Amino acid sequence: MDPIVLAAGTALVTAMATDAWQSARDGAVALWRKVRPEQAEFVEAELVEVREQVLEARRDGDADTEQALAGSWQVRLQQLLRADPSLAGELQRVLDEVLTPALEPADQERIGSLVMKAKASGHGRVYQAGHDQTIHER
Repeated sequence: MDPIVLAAGTALVTAMATDAWQSARDGAVALWRKVRPEQAEFVEAELVEVREQVLEARRDGDADTEQALAGSWQVRLQQLLRADPSLAGELQRVLDEVLTPALEPADQERIGSLVMKAKASGHGRVYQAGHDQTIHER
């Protein structure tokens, strides 16, 4: 799955539990209006329902439900991006300008996408980490 989709789906669901959830909803609906305008109204109503599920999951301490909801929206965003690959720039803009600013700093750090690529050949070694890394070699 595209890293931007993973980040955007998670950020969307996480933002639903914040005071800025309406901006998050509007940003997501705007994406549908560009690619599948006939579904935009339905998506908007569904986001309202999902917000209630997120709030209930938070009250109950049910991280699994919140994670499942994020996964569902990741799949939907991936399908949207497949339908119109040119939407990637707009999705990145919504993530950067709407969704991420709505989140608490800890959630912003957790959701930030990180893509690393490396190639080693011969006797080369590659060490990559998204956070702290300790290497002990002999």
